[in-house]
Amino acid sequence: QVQLVESGGGLVQAGGSLRLSCAASGSILSINVMGWYRQAPGKQRELVADITSGGNTNHADSVKGRFTISRDNNKNTVYLQMNSLKPEDTAVYYCNVQGTAPWYRPFNYWGQGTQVTVSS
Repeated sequence: QVQLVESGGGLVQAGGSLRLSCAASGSILSINVMGWYRQAPGKQRELVADITSGGNTNHADSVKGRFTISRDNNKNTVYLQMNSLKPEDTAVYYCNVQGTAPWYRPFNYWGQGTQVTVSS
């Protein structure tokens, strides 16, 4: 079993900043990719950013220059630094972790989601 605990969401005004964290624990041999997705009411869940174990990152065009994904491999934790927040960033943000469990079983887990609300 793998557990993901998200934190850092909240209510901020436009132009403000938030830092999301997602810590993975449990039966883990290695983590390959960690990412952040978001879903707004009435919209499809979309990729915000992801990062590989080697540090290669990918950010959605809508957040480039404003959001930065990073990870601490020693703590199995991924972060999303969100600056210059806009009302359209309002959504539930979900952490996603892909890796290998004992017996070399691949896993793909989602966090519980954390609400980010940006007011205008």
